[in-house]
Amino acid sequence: QVQLVESGGGLVQSGGSLRLSCAASGFTLDYYHIAWFRQAPGKEREGVSCISASDDSTYYVDSVKGRFTISRDNAKNTVYLQMNSLKPEDTGIYYCAAKKWGQNWFAHQLYGFWGQGTQVTVSS
Repeated sequence: QVQLVESGGGLVQSGGSLRLSCAASGFTLDYYHIAWFRQAPGKEREGVSCISASDDSTYYVDSVKGRFTISRDNAKNTVYLQMNSLKPEDTGIYYCAAKKWGQNWFAHQLYGFWGQGTQVTVSS
């Protein structure tokens, strides 16, 4: 059974840090492009970061550059999102997603596998 499971969300004060994990089962993550998306109440789903399958190139939305780091641990079949210097506007449900083809990194409709999401709340 193909499954992505996110964990690591929580409540943190502004300026704090969290590390999200995206663990895969039923398939090997390193053959896939993996992205993190987030969705705040009343807003559309937004691409946050992506790591490519081919060479582990990383991509970030401008609002998180310098604060978030995406990484991959193939031995654990897990992708991480380290989030530092968190701001209240980072609040939302964070989802990891996987796709095998294409370079439109933040087009959520192109991702075929999704986790259930993990809530991140940043208080001011």
